[in-house]
Amino acid sequence: MANQLVLPTLDNLRSSVAPDVNVQAVASLWFSAFAEAMQSKNVTAVLDLLVDDVFWRDILALTWDFHTFQSIPSVKTFLADQLPLFTLSSFKLREDLVELQRPYPDITWIQAFFDFETTVGIGSGVFRLVPLADGSWKAHTVFTNLEDLKGFPEQNGPRRNHQPNHGKWAAKRAREIECIDEEPSVVIIGGGQSGLDVAARLKMLGMKTLVVEKNERIGDNWRKRYAALCLHDPVWYDHMPYIPFPSSWPVYTPALKLADWLESYAHSMELDVWTSATVMSVIPCVKGKKWTVTVQRADRKERTFDVNHVVFALGFGNGMGRIPDIPGQDDFKGQILHSTKHNLATDHAGKKVVVVGACTSAHDICADYVENGVDVTMVQRSPSYIMSIKEGMPRLSGIFWEGGPPTDIADRVSASYPNSLLKLVHQRVTKDIAEADKELLDGLRNRGFKTTLGDDDSGFFLMAWTKGGGYYLDVGASQMIIDGKIKLKSDGPISRFTQTGLLFEDGSTLDADVVVFATGYADGRHSYRALLPESLGDKLYPIWGLDKEGELNSVWREVGGRSKDGELNGIWCMMGNLALCRFHSKHVALQIKSYEEGIFGTRYQ
Repeated sequence: MANQLVLPTLDNLRSSVAPDVNVQAVASLWFSAFAEAMQSKNVTAVLDLLVDDVFWRDILALTWDFHTFQSIPSVKTFLADQLPLFTLSSFKLREDLVELQRPYPDITWIQAFFDFETTVGIGSGVFRLVPLADGSWKAHTVFTNLEDLKGFPEQNGPRRNHQPNHGKWAAKRAREIECIDEEPSVVIIGGGQSGLDVAARLKMLGMKTLVVEKNERIGDNWRKRYAALCLHDPVWYDHMPYIPFPSSWPVYTPALKLADWLESYAHSMELDVWTSATVMSVIPCVKGKKWTVTVQRADRKERTFDVNHVVFALGFGNGMGRIPDIPGQDDFKGQILHSTKHNLATDHAGKKVVVVGACTSAHDICADYVENGVDVTMVQRSPSYIMSIKEGMPRLSGIFWEGGPPTDIADRVSASYPNSLLKLVHQRVTKDIAEADKELLDGLRNRGFKTTLGDDDSGFFLMAWTKGGGYYLDVGASQMIIDGKIKLKSDGPISRFTQTGLLFEDGSTLDADVVVFATGYADGRHSYRALLPESLGDKLYPIWGLDKEGELNSVWREVGGRSKDGELNGIWCMMGNLALCRFHSKHVALQIKSYEEGIFGTRYQ
């Protein structure tokens, strides 16, 4: 992401905004010209409506992929390549969603929503207009998004089942779950929020889907984690498709409560789920479909399904913890475990515990030990980004908060900010949060805790996109460090284990009976390599992390790159937090449905 990018401040634009500006008139005038230019495929006319350093993000609508184009030359190439391939029509400005916004005193833009149609799809869009020195307004950001497929609407609302069912529902559901009368078109591996969301989306599109979950119950991926686990994202951010949390739901959801919700969600949405079932292999099919999936159930009996689509919904590394290769582990007389295997703090009552790591899981686990009277020391190996949820969440999640816009609108606003632009915005927001958290951060640094403001001072969002960690959103553990209740060692790397604990490179030691590694997860490709033929393992693209455009590498699409005839076509990746899964599960479902209906285009290279 280019370092020379800057926010469209009034100073940079050499502009100002009249207090009586007619926002609706400005948006309408711009949009009329934009709609005409797009429908007539007039690339030059479209470019005349954009600032030189414009961002255009497209999700599937015009590229059948996830792309961000930055600057006029990049957008020109994209439009010249893609507009001839689509028939665009039915452009409509959402006049109820036109708004003058001032995120900062020196930044003003008009944000507006619109609808449109492509050859096979129904799309939505967001644009932001900024004022120029000559009094005109041009787009600094354009976002186009595939919402639905023409002729294949979701089977809900007025299209729900209207037939009464007298005493037959239970037997019908049992047959559906067992796939007796109809085999699945899609197999989803993993029954956490990502798998359930995609299953629900596919069900609404009329596609028979089977979710295979290795645990005994849906929700066990949360239920079996450490008991102190609680979401640090607010409830308004975490709603699931079709069934939002009730208005009485707590702002921050305990893991056990979420586990039960996932189980009830699968039941209420009538999703076909096999629990205590394990996918044994996913191999190329020889019978006309793309993949043969072998599933083993609790009774050791196996069943195979020939499908065109397999969705891996296994989270980061299928929950497999990553433990650093530190010499001397066999010499240590105590217990070594990863945070994924940790359950209760009371399991180690009376013991001396060391937690290696200084991000979310490490803080949660250390706090739980303190609250249960266990002696615990946190070993910090590298700086962490710390933000209190009190100061940070209202600033970062304002649209996902009490009184905010409907979730579907908030999702599209969020997605309309390309990561390169979001980084610039977050640099300012991160500074504001740090100033508000000054007492907390000073207290941590005084104790020797190493802090960072993230990549280029942009906070935690880029850390999440690039490595899935490196931060802690404080809900109380930071004060425990400041108060000395959580002991801290942050003055040097670990050299090796000893019989009684850890030896550090500076010669210091730390005694321990238990060492818990809160050090992240394995490479996301491990789960694929474990099930696919060995010959395909090296053809997997990176899963997490950002590409040169600032888009995630393979998440929410196929994992073998953009080739239409790739050997990994039909192998999909679905992962993310609850909000990302809610929004992007529909993108995965739309891609799969369009493949099955023969209307999927070509991924733009």
